[in-house]
Amino acid sequence: MAQPAATESWSGGNEPMKAEYGKLMMWFFLVSDALTFTGFLTAYGFMRFGHEATWPIAEDVFTHFPGIEGDQPLLYVAFMTFVLIMSSVTMVIAVNAGHQLKKTAVAWWMIATIVGGLIFVGSQAWEWYHFIIGDKGGIELADGRVLKVAEAQTGEVLSLSQLVDGEAGHASNHLEKFGSGEVKTAFEANEGLVLQSPGKGHAQLTRAESLRLIQNAQVVQGANMKHNEYGQGQFANFFFFITGFHGFHVFSGVIFNIIIFYNVLLGTYERRKSYQMVEKVGLYWHFVDLVWVFVFTFFYLV
Repeated sequence: MAQPAATESWSGGNEPMKAEYGKLMMWFFLVSDALTFTGFLTAYGFMRFGHEATWPIAEDVFTHFPGIEGDQPLLYVAFMTFVLIMSSVTMVIAVNAGHQLKKTAVAWWMIATIVGGLIFVGSQAWEWYHFIIGDKGGIELADGRVLKVAEAQTGEVLSLSQLVDGEAGHASNHLEKFGSGEVKTAFEANEGLVLQSPGKGHAQLTRAESLRLIQNAQVVQGANMKHNEYGQGQFANFFFFITGFHGFHVFSGVIFNIIIFYNVLLGTYERRKSYQMVEKVGLYWHFVDLVWVFVFTFFYLV
């Protein structure tokens, strides 16, 4: 009895389904990384809406801009976002120049991309610094809630410096430190002040309730993993974790871009007659930019 002819099976190769191996592996990594960020942002969303009354409003927290006095809500974050998006544009141009085997153009556009990434990472470090040292300060109650000192009539939040030093105080504390005793004394002396929630609606306590609760409260300035002057403690934890994780991705991308730039100068891809490596790293860089758009939307705008 004749045996059926053996059918030839796929024996492997560099381009299954016409997809270059390295690019395919990069897509696998990006999909898995996207799921990781999705999990982080989903957890943030559940926590955010579960503590809506005490959850800080981003535009009340991120108000600093280098060289500009006064509150500039989210202006610096918007600048960081613009820089990162523009670096994605320069990467697109670098990849396109690589397809045309234009070594010099690839090198210059890679430099522009690297500079954009460094500006973003440096800006994020600056933002972390101001978040950690604090802004106006807060009052942490015995039950763990953090409230702000505010004018009862207008709802305007006062810094601890304004509270203690009056008209001579500053709208932001920065490195000034205040003791619980002097804050309580100044609060009791001004009958027009109450404690106010930093969350949605800025709900105010009555004057009598504020006076009662502040007796066993403590002053909190700045933010860390235990205390957060801006409100709900988990806000600081998510801020450090999500923006830090994304910042690590951007920093890694800058390192990759520098390596690619160095190889471009060496003529490595010119000799190969292919700038595929620029395109692969470009996929990672675009992913980092796209993730930031979601982080910016969910963390800062919602």
